[in-house]
Amino acid sequence: MQLHQFERGLQGRVAIVTGAAIGNGRAFCERLAEEGATIVIADIADASETQQALEALGATVLSVKVDATKPADTQRMAEEVMKAFGRIDILVHNVGKYEEEPFELLSFEQWKDMLSLNLDSLFLSVKAVLPAMKEGGFGRIIALSSDTVWLGTPYLTHYVTSKMGVIGFVRSLSSEVGKYGITANAVTVGLTAIQRPESQQSGRVSSSILEHILPSQSIQRADEPEDIANVVAFLALPASGIINGQAINVDGGVARH
Repeated sequence: MQLHQFERGLQGRVAIVTGAAIGNGRAFCERLAEEGATIVIADIADASETQQALEALGATVLSVKVDATKPADTQRMAEEVMKAFGRIDILVHNVGKYEEEPFELLSFEQWKDMLSLNLDSLFLSVKAVLPAMKEGGFGRIIALSSDTVWLGTPYLTHYVTSKMGVIGFVRSLSSEVGKYGITANAVTVGLTAIQRPESQQSGRVSSSILEHILPSQSIQRADEPEDIANVVAFLALPASGIINGQAINVDGGVARH
């Protein structure tokens, strides 16, 4: 991937991508950098490879180690970005946990852990960056959800509940922040080739989920990170400013039954 001088719709903008060390998050960083954005890699994991890759593309990059479920960490993240660049324009919230478990075997601890990582982290990250966006009169909040919220995919009760919560969050938030030039949208992702669980990219989705979903897609392949990154980049652009409180579905055309 190379930076193209004619693709600079985010020139001068600062974008925070949480969960950005590898996988989908890294693809989001690269695509936003193509549009000219300064990139903040926010992750609890080591992000040195992503930072080096972005710097090799000519992007301005800051890496911040963050546990997005901790208020002090997300607040420190926002403070470090403001100190370095004086603005926060875009938040792509990619932190999330994916885990399969039949409901009858699902423990209350698993339930709480899923909601904490997938929803508490979103709440705290937005809380931290919103004042800077209001001050700047511009903001793009983009939260990653899942098309499983429309499908009722088995073995994912806790996951689907948390991802539907993401949609409810952006829909309600959008009605409060639109007047400040800020939009809040979700991207519901389909059968991504690489899933990102709690901490590290742990591999491909299970064969049971593949067998359940893939035959129902009109495009018979799993989504790649770059597919999603293009939608994320569009929602980050000033040109998308009329789109607010929406869930944009990217899943290869899964049939709904």
